[in-house]
Amino acid sequence: MSPTDPPFNSIAIVGLGLIGGSIALAVRERWPASRLAGVDTPSVLAHAMGSAAIDRAFESVAALPAVDLIVLAAPVNQNIELLKQLASNRPDKVVITDVGGTKRAIVDAARGLPLSATFVGGHPLSGAERGGFGFARPDLFAGRPWIFTPAGAPPPGAGDSRDDAVARLSQFVTGLGATPTTMDADQHDRLMAFVSHLPQLTASALMEVVGRATPPGGIRMGGRGLADTTRLASSPASVWRDICATNADAIGDALDLMIACLTEMRDNLHRGDTIDTIFDEAAKWRAELMKGRE
Repeated sequence: MSPTDPPFNSIAIVGLGLIGGSIALAVRERWPASRLAGVDTPSVLAHAMGSAAIDRAFESVAALPAVDLIVLAAPVNQNIELLKQLASNRPDKVVITDVGGTKRAIVDAARGLPLSATFVGGHPLSGAERGGFGFARPDLFAGRPWIFTPAGAPPPGAGDSRDDAVARLSQFVTGLGATPTTMDADQHDRLMAFVSHLPQLTASALMEVVGRATPPGGIRMGGRGLADTTRLASSPASVWRDICATNADAIGDALDLMIACLTEMRDNLHRGDTIDTIFDEAAKWRAELMKGRE
């Protein structure tokens, strides 16, 4: 296969929100000859068809024709239910991936897929303040990591080998501008609890506390620091409910460490050395985070 050839000639994207819609737009831009099908509600499908992001529209996965790749881009628990539907409705050879923020639950659910299907969990580390197809854009994944969490080798007689599916998916996301990497599903969920889920919950909690504690109109006195720190507080709860539920143990550990740090600060507000230590360590890790980004 030439590097310019599409790794998948026909693709179905189930859920055309910010991520699913951006995948469709990026595929359309990178491989215009690829056939794209979308599954969503009638209004979203109409928007996607009107934007030429997809060629065909379907309201259920059961109605999908045979395709080379199915991308599950709904919330995590909905993706798991969709995967169960696909287990009973896909006799064709197909690669299936998802874009959910947690991986253990869906990798476990994939064990029920028929031998003709190969599932590889996926997670693009990109997003925006607002969701929905209206905010989708083809450059959303440019320069961002895309994690794959392949399970163990499939049983004898399965369709595409796991390695082949990962290789094709890696070529696919590279074509969308992302940088693919692989890790174990447990490792992924533990890592995301700290670098993604904790920041989201912290930002939302901070905004909720500030909003409740300030007098009417007082919140508008907040400066750039408050606005930047709480940018994630605009994220939709519909996505994060499932993430919290399917990664509660790891997120709980992350929250415990955050609470311990806040408690330490609370107990030592009059001790400059404690504040100095926390601020110095934070500045060091912030510099590490921002390497190559500024």
